[in-house]
Amino acid sequence: MEPLGAATVFLVICVSCLLFFSAWRKRSGSGKLPPGPVAFPIIGNMLQLNVRNLPQSIHELSAKYGPVFTIYLGSLRVVVLYGQEAVKEALIDQGDEFSGRGKLALADKLIKGAGIIFSNGERWKQLRRFALTTLRNFGMGKKSIEERIQEEARFLVERLRNTHERPFDPTIPLTHAVSNIICSIVFGDRFDYEDQKFLTLIKLTEKNNEVFRSLLGQEQQNGQSEFNTDNLVRCTLDLFFAGTGTSSTTLRHGLLILLKYPEIEEKVHEEIDRVVGRSRSPCMADRSQMPYTDAVIHEVQRTANIVPMGVPHAVTRDTHFRHYIIPKGTTIFPALQSVLHDSREFPKSEQFNPGHFLDENGAFKKSDFFIPFSAGKRICVGEGLARMELFLLLTTILQNFTLKPLIDPKDIDITLVMSFVSNAPKPYQLCVLPR
Repeated sequence: MEPLGAATVFLVICVSCLLFFSAWRKRSGSGKLPPGPVAFPIIGNMLQLNVRNLPQSIHELSAKYGPVFTIYLGSLRVVVLYGQEAVKEALIDQGDEFSGRGKLALADKLIKGAGIIFSNGERWKQLRRFALTTLRNFGMGKKSIEERIQEEARFLVERLRNTHERPFDPTIPLTHAVSNIICSIVFGDRFDYEDQKFLTLIKLTEKNNEVFRSLLGQEQQNGQSEFNTDNLVRCTLDLFFAGTGTSSTTLRHGLLILLKYPEIEEKVHEEIDRVVGRSRSPCMADRSQMPYTDAVIHEVQRTANIVPMGVPHAVTRDTHFRHYIIPKGTTIFPALQSVLHDSREFPKSEQFNPGHFLDENGAFKKSDFFIPFSAGKRICVGEGLARMELFLLLTTILQNFTLKPLIDPKDIDITLVMSFVSNAPKPYQLCVLPR
């Protein structure tokens, strides 16, 4: 071998050894990190993970390494919490330590820690407190917000009626309806469905969601005040991007489920007719008298499992958790899917069954395993609004229409399309028949 060639090979070997040693040092640390698969230099565990179905890879790793384990997404260290006990212990019992927001490279680059979702520390505390207070003042959980949703539900019904029983994709009308509710809250009024500014906003929202669903989603101050223009604009956008996508996708999944199981739709129709009737709009006070409908909506959320790995958390300090020490700043994946699909709480958890939320007398049954909005200090700030939207929009649609599939219900595919960070139903069409 030529001397130059031998030197090159020697250099490559030395660099490789250094990289492996660096990876080993990162893995071992003080010897107290949770266990996990051996990570390669630079790429971490990416070759061992199915990035298009990360929840499945996480499930398989949990079977080998237990409910708390470590993986590396490139150079990013991630501790995964798998199962209800581990998620609850971290996010609720040790809520302060696990209240940081984990890193998403694209979010770090574009958002730079502004707004509610991706901020940390005092900024996050101030903006979250401000958002919750403002939403309450606007009436979240109170009559004024309920009236806004009821108003939008009536516009949605009229739009669906104008399909004249022809097939249509429900994605656009549901997205527009949910977005308009947020417009009504933020701007004080709704938009016409054909308004060009509104349609532009919707397109930007959809583009934002597409980017953050992709693999790329891993990769001005005013003194001490966090209430500057950047943060306030970002808070508003957070409401649009987070609220619009999740609620409209959940509703789409719900309609597809009802097309698949017409006997479930019929039971919801019967409960709506008995409790609400046809002469007035459904209201939130009706929910306590409609246990079956409430159970169906909960089961829709459970099986939709929109963000299966949860939005990443981070530990705010070196944290003792079980038998391990998790270094400050480590990203945490609370695997919500592992809780929502726990077979101990939800027998045959992969099947759609409203009985998961009903007791032996047919009354609604709460579950500590129902955490589609996450849990603890970082629980979704719009949870109350989303719950109202799902109940009022779905019941208003079913009060006015019977859903008609274009194919035999037994042939309807309710399998979710999975991306790196979120789930969604496959595109479909349906007809709505006036009742």
